[in-house]
Amino acid sequence: MSRADTENLVQRFFEALNAADHDAVMAMVAEDVIHDPAAGGREIGADRFRWFLADHARRFDGAAADLVVMADAGGMRAAAEYTLRGTYRATAPGLPAATGQRYSVLAGSFFEVEDGLICRITTRLDAAALAAALAEG
Repeated sequence: MSRADTENLVQRFFEALNAADHDAVMAMVAEDVIHDPAAGGREIGADRFRWFLADHARRFDGAAADLVVMADAGGMRAAAEYTLRGTYRATAPGLPAATGQRYSVLAGSFFEVEDGLICRITTRLDAAALAAALAEG
C-alpha cells in the first residue's frame, strides 16, 4: 500500500470506531490482528479484538477527536495522535467507579499494515491523567 492508502485506512478505522460501527472496524483488520491495548496485555486474533471493542463500548462512550495520521513512505506502518473524549458509563477494572464522568485525554495508536489490512494496533495514553479525570467526576 502507498503512504496515502495507509493513512486513508487508518482514518477510516477511526471514523468507524467513532461511529461505533464494529463491523466496519473488523473489516479493516486481519484475522490474526495483534492488539496491544492501553491497559492490559497483548491479545491476538480478530475474535479477541471484537470482544475488546464490545467491552470497551459498554464501559466508555468516547470518540477520537483532533486526529492526525502519519504513515511511513512504504505504507507499512502508521501512527495516529488524537484526543480521546467521552463519558465513562460502566466501571472498568483498576479505575474509579463509573458515574457518567466526562473525560478528555491525549492518546496515540501505532499500526502495522499488510495486504491492505491492519495487522497490529498498539495504543498508548496517559493512564494517570485518565484515572484523575474519572476520579474528579
